[in-house]
Amino acid sequence: MSSSVQRKRIRKDPAARRAEIVDAAAAVALAEGLECVTLRRIAEELDVRPGLISHYFPSAEDLVAEAFGSAASAEIDVLLPAERPQGTPTGHLARFLGHTTGEAYDAISRLWINARHLSRYRPVLRERVTVQEAAWRARLEGLVREGVETGEFRTEDPLVTTLQILVVLDGLGVDANVGHEDLPDAVARMAFITAERELGLEPGTLSRPAGTGPGAEDAADSP
Repeated sequence: MSSSVQRKRIRKDPAARRAEIVDAAAAVALAEGLECVTLRRIAEELDVRPGLISHYFPSAEDLVAEAFGSAASAEIDVLLPAERPQGTPTGHLARFLGHTTGEAYDAISRLWINARHLSRYRPVLRERVTVQEAAWRARLEGLVREGVETGEFRTEDPLVTTLQILVVLDGLGVDANVGHEDLPDAVARMAFITAERELGLEPGTLSRPAGTGPGAEDAADSP
């Protein structure tokens, strides 16, 4: 007589199961690339049958797009939260720019490069990339407009200034695949320099130590 005891399978709520699948796919996308997000691979990650993954995502293309969207949304909610904590627009912008360097940001930069390349051939992913780009523009433009309203920023066209900052960040992000070690300091700080110039801020305002200029304390105290 066998002494083995069959483990009781726990049925998860459909919403929870779908979220679990998306989280696993986003983790694989960040670590290894969107090409590695397949129904079989995510099933292996979760130790379930591939049929369970296909029940929620009949098309692998839908799962790839959802994985990218989840990772990109998580990024913007950390860097530019919709509900910002107490502080000034200058402080929030300084915090944002200060977090656009380092390995964590390099990982999401590589994912954006990956997604934009693949979106040339994958319509579902292309649509999601377009949605996420619009979200980035809206979130950063909102912060710039708030700074203009409070008198901290000066720009004739907040949208143009927003796009200039994002273009610089995208350009610097391309270097994430090879590393930033050889970048001159003036290039590594180009996003700060561009933002300060286009918003009428004194050079160094967005990167100076706490207590030496407007908004600096907000940036230094932020996690």
